[in-house]
Amino acid sequence: MVKADGSVSIHADDRAYKPLNWMSPPCKLQEAPGVWKVVNKAGEELRITLEEIFQDTSYDLGVDPGLQKDGVEAHLQELLAAHPETFGEGYTLVRREFMTAIGPVDLLLKDANNASVAVEIKRRGDIDGVEQLTRYLELMNRDPLLAPVAGVFAAQEIKPQARVLATDRGIRCVVVDYGKLRGMKKDELTLF
Repeated sequence: MVKADGSVSIHADDRAYKPLNWMSPPCKLQEAPGVWKVVNKAGEELRITLEEIFQDTSYDLGVDPGLQKDGVEAHLQELLAAHPETFGEGYTLVRREFMTAIGPVDLLLKDANNASVAVEIKRRGDIDGVEQLTRYLELMNRDPLLAPVAGVFAAQEIKPQARVLATDRGIRCVVVDYGKLRGMKKDELTLF
C-alpha cells in the first residue's frame, strides 16, 4: 500500500491490520518494471519485487478532516470534575490535576464525610492505571493534611485483572458511561 503521505506498507492477506514491513514518511518511491524501490529520509531502502499484479487501484478520499477523538481521558476528567456527585452523594471537587511528587492525580475530591478521595481516570482501565493510583495514594496518605485518602479508579472499561488488583488494594472501581455523562444535567445524575 502506497499512501499519499509517502508511507509504504506491505501486508499479508490474513493480517491486513498490521504490516509485515513498512517505510514511514517521507519516502521516495522509484518505479521500474517489476521492481519498486522505496527510500526513506535516512537513506534506507526497501525493494519490492512485483511478480504479478492482480489489481492496481487508487482512491481519492477527499480532504483530510483531521482526527477528532471523542471521549478522551481529558474529556472524561472535565466531565467528572463538573459532576463529582457521580462518585457518590455529597462528593465535591477540591482540585483537578492535584500535584504530587510523582505527578498529578486526576481529581482530588471530598466525600460526604469530608474525607479526601483521589480519582485516577482512564478510558480503558488496566493494571498500569491501578499501579499509578496506588503510588499516588501511598504519597498522599503520608500528608497529615490529606490522610486518610481513599482511591477511586474510574474508566469507561475496566479490565478484570485491574478490578481484582484494585479491590485487593482497597481501591473502588467506577465504570463511567461517557455518553450518559456527557448528556447529563445536574438533576439527571445517576451513580455508576
